[in-house]
Amino acid sequence: MKQKLITTREVSHELGLSEKEVIQLAQNNNIPHFRIGEEFLRFKKEDIIKIKPKIKKIYNLSENNRSFKNRAKEFLYFNDFYIGSTIIIAVLVWLIVKDFF
Repeated sequence: MKQKLITTREVSHELGLSEKEVIQLAQNNNIPHFRIGEEFLRFKKEDIIKIKPKIKKIYNLSENNRSFKNRAKEFLYFNDFYIGSTIIIAVLVWLIVKDFF
């Protein structure tokens, strides 16, 4: 049976860390990982579950330690292109539509 590998985002939710922190842990070889196409990181869920207590101890994390500020910062970091594109499109639509009213 083929084993499904999980993404950086899934690991960040499992460990309660940001995606940037998971990437740094993988780059420092603190988390067992696989590189796909020299760019994408993938992880075995079993490996993450085994290492979870160690990571929680290192980062002094409780089960729900991610604050709203950290989650918002991570959201903006990974979605800045889409937010910027939406603002530009909204301004362009407004410039087109304003002359009709």
